[in-house]
Amino acid sequence: VVNNLDFVINDNEIFGIAGESGCGKTTTALSICHLLPKEGKVESGQILMEGIDYGTLSEEEIMKHRWEDVSIIFQGAMNAFNPVKKVGWQIAEACILHQGMSKEEAWKRAGDLFEMVGIARERVSQYPHEFSGGMKQRAMIAMALACSPKLIIGDEPTTALDVMIQAQILELLEKLRKELNMGMILITHDLSILSETCDKIAVMYAGKIAEMGTVDDIFNHPMHPYTQALLSAVPVPDPDVKMKRIILEGDIPSPANPPSGCKFHTRCKSCMEICKKEQPALCEYEPGHFVACHLYG
Repeated sequence: VVNNLDFVINDNEIFGIAGESGCGKTTTALSICHLLPKEGKVESGQILMEGIDYGTLSEEEIMKHRWEDVSIIFQGAMNAFNPVKKVGWQIAEACILHQGMSKEEAWKRAGDLFEMVGIARERVSQYPHEFSGGMKQRAMIAMALACSPKLIIGDEPTTALDVMIQAQILELLEKLRKELNMGMILITHDLSILSETCDKIAVMYAGKIAEMGTVDDIFNHPMHPYTQALLSAVPVPDPDVKMKRIILEGDIPSPANPPSGCKFHTRCKSCMEICKKEQPALCEYEPGHFVACHLYG
């Protein structure tokens, strides 16, 4: 499903991952946290966090690092909380289990985190059904911050929220990133979100990185035909600006039966004979700008 991904995230950096549904974005996030479903496994490779290879850790060992080193904001906060437990307790519980806090200390920490994300402290004793969608998303961010992790993974953290709440959540993540000096992976299919928040972006297609670079590289100098097609689909609010739409025919290939060569060649209008036979490597075409395409040698 995901194959040969290679990227680095630094402190105080937001790394965006974009692509169609089914391209492997969420699978990448779950692999890092050892949260793949029973049917999935990491067969090879390394997931390094400050020199520790997460890929070699047992489930018992990874639990010591989860929340403290890396935490995740799950897709769809509407269903992420236990409906019969108080929201504050679900955050306090992580502090008790991972940081050895007393119950009183953990409740105070939950209240502090609520205030940090813009929720009144006294609401720690309320249940999930008493929170709006935007407040649940903020509470989910508070939960992810409970043990002061070095890396947070946001798996489409603004899904199902209206535009104003989306902007507030993104502004909050940016503020917390700077204050806490943590790295962040932001997964989304909304390119406009990545353009406003990220330092670097990887565009995925069929389990591989098609192109990777800075925001300026991806939005102003896209090289891969797939990246160009994605950007051409972004709505432009100015009616006088005429955008040339690149229409991709067909669907993303099945990971169970991928095509030979470049996975994108079945939909690419620039396809050459070599594209059908050989998978292009992800090469650094310009400093910090990587692309996997035979068009560039």
